[in-house]
Amino acid sequence: MFGSVLIANRGEIACRVIRTARRMGLRSIAVFSDADAGAAHVAMADAAVRIGPPAAAESYLAIDRIIEAARRTGAEAIHPGYGFLSENADFAEACAAAGLVFVGPPAEAIRAMGSKSAAKALMEQAGVPLVPGYHGADQDPAALARAAAEIGYPVLIKASAGGGGKGMRVVRAAADFAAELDRAKGEARAAFGDDRVLVEKYLTKPRHIEIQVFADAHGNVVSLHERDCSIQRRHQKIVEEAPAPLIDEAMRAAMGKTACDAARAIGYVGAGTVEFIAEDGAFHFMEMNTRLQVEHPVTEMITGIDLVEWQFRVAAGEALPLKQEGIGRRGHAVEVRLYAEDPARDFAPSTGALARLRLPAESRHLRIESGVRAGDEVSVHYDPMIAKLVTWDEDRDGALRHMAQALAACEIDGVQTNLDLLRRIVTHPDFCAAALDTGFIARHEAALLPARGAPPVAVLAAAAHRWLATLPQSGDPSDPWSPWATRAAWRLNGERFQDVVIEDGEATHHLRLHPRDERHFRLDHAGREVFVCVDAAGEDEVSVEIDGIVARLGTSGQGGRIVVFADGARHVLAVADPHRAAGEADGAAARVTSVMPGKVVELAVAAGSAVREGDLLAVIEAMKVQFRITAPRDGVIAALHCAVGDLIEDGAELMAFATDTD
Repeated sequence: MFGSVLIANRGEIACRVIRTARRMGLRSIAVFSDADAGAAHVAMADAAVRIGPPAAAESYLAIDRIIEAARRTGAEAIHPGYGFLSENADFAEACAAAGLVFVGPPAEAIRAMGSKSAAKALMEQAGVPLVPGYHGADQDPAALARAAAEIGYPVLIKASAGGGGKGMRVVRAAADFAAELDRAKGEARAAFGDDRVLVEKYLTKPRHIEIQVFADAHGNVVSLHERDCSIQRRHQKIVEEAPAPLIDEAMRAAMGKTACDAARAIGYVGAGTVEFIAEDGAFHFMEMNTRLQVEHPVTEMITGIDLVEWQFRVAAGEALPLKQEGIGRRGHAVEVRLYAEDPARDFAPSTGALARLRLPAESRHLRIESGVRAGDEVSVHYDPMIAKLVTWDEDRDGALRHMAQALAACEIDGVQTNLDLLRRIVTHPDFCAAALDTGFIARHEAALLPARGAPPVAVLAAAAHRWLATLPQSGDPSDPWSPWATRAAWRLNGERFQDVVIEDGEATHHLRLHPRDERHFRLDHAGREVFVCVDAAGEDEVSVEIDGIVARLGTSGQGGRIVVFADGARHVLAVADPHRAAGEADGAAARVTSVMPGKVVELAVAAGSAVREGDLLAVIEAMKVQFRITAPRDGVIAALHCAVGDLIEDGAELMAFATDTD
């Protein structure tokens, strides 16, 4: 066994690998970009090396810099994690040329599966069932369009060189094919430096089921059971579980055997995942990921096997620790991916500092994988994952109960997240009944992404309490005798009260508070009188008692912005400024703003262009995903405030419509 390993990655997977390395007595070495100098994985490692600017192409994808970092620190092996260089055959060869152990499969196996088209051709020769499609070399748009017509709509365009939902588009009609092909190729170039695509029949209600395989250099290949990864947004997984529910043993055995046969066909060594699309009792090969998967913890939870330890042992030349008959399965595990993104805006990434990050404590039923801490920045440069929560129990129902409880305990502020969506998914009746397929989120959008209703009275009370707590106890410091700006709510005549106006998106809530003492007040709202007792339960926490029912809530924010966390939901509220001029937002409809931070990669209009509602205005790219900005109404573009190549912030003004006075 080697004695030191450099982790050529960042975030939660780097932290994950470091934990196993430390347990095995291996020295861990981190690499980091300028943006990650204070990151958690840097603090965890025994040593760390700066490798370049924030852009991944100049740091985490720079093979020569990573090899040099290994040389300078005396590393004997390199673990690539997932993403970045994990499936780069040139990187595996560069490690070997430098005398370093690459903790992954041989370069030949990576190349065999690196092109989806070539992989499907190889699997077809090996007798592995495929989804009908075109996997040929001719990339002429006309040829691809003809192939799509022959396959029959709907079809799926997929980047040949990668995965993660990037460069993937569903096309339901021939008239849309050319535009979606352009978008898929653009994303593929940005993500993988390769715009080749394949075209497949789009199955309408498929399940995404994958088999975890492991092989050593001694000819042993085993399956570590399957995972169901059907719950996806933008073709990227956000909920995974093991074992796959409602799969009979015959199908489970057939998929496991097929996956092992696929690994043997390419001389595979190490951890890999063979992914299948399943529908109506049949399964079809989709791709093989020649690396550790993001969702590997659910397999570890049901088998009791540390897959990273197996990776280290196999890379060091050891045989697999267990034969197929020795790999057991106990209970059920579920994983959710907690992302900094806004589901209400087509899951656009959200960036910013994690002003508050509170996750529940780990236990035998709950495992947390994260690479960020409170105060860390979620950057436009990298994947916006905050954490993975993994729960386990003896059965699926128990695992889902633990997950719902864990998600309800999470409190995050500073960025938008998919926390509410995840909580609704794992408690949705169809999900609990295992009625799963890749269209689950779209089909249940109304229930999973509902319009925000009015916040509960307890939430308004907690917000009012936090705002009151910011007022001086007895007067403005500049005038300690003034009665006007105190939480005492002094009045010359009559009962004391304090009026507070709280905004919840477009809704406005008028509250009148009648303080009794530091803990008690009466709240008048919407014709209702509520007597409130508020107890400080700790830093940024309050217990609110209303009509004898006590609720524990978290609060955050400062100034006029207040965030209240209640039952897993996050309520962002604002205390209205009474001096704000009416109509202050006039003219906002004439502005076009970015829905996310990112880079302007296309401008489809110029100053003076006439547009119709829905016309393409610009394309913004962030984290290798492209988002289209379309015209909100008919009109004429008066001015552009950005150029192709510009890096912009969330909400930045991109262009303006001409107004009636222009």
